[in-house]
Amino acid sequence: MLAIAAAVVFGLGLLLDLVNTRIGGITGTTFLLLGLLLLALHQAGIGSAGPRGGGWRMRR
Repeated sequence: MLAIAAAVVFGLGLLLDLVNTRIGGITGTTFLLLGLLLLALHQAGIGSAGPRGGGWRMRR
């Protein structure tokens, strides 16, 4: 789930960078850093279903 959120954040950052604008003082670089943080959390296993969580596929 965090990887999808990171992809959305990267897309917003790219869009802001391409049009060279800011949203309330937040630039494309801020979105880049936020996306990297979300990817790091995803790689660390935060926000994902653990071995017993099952996720969307339940084993019987």
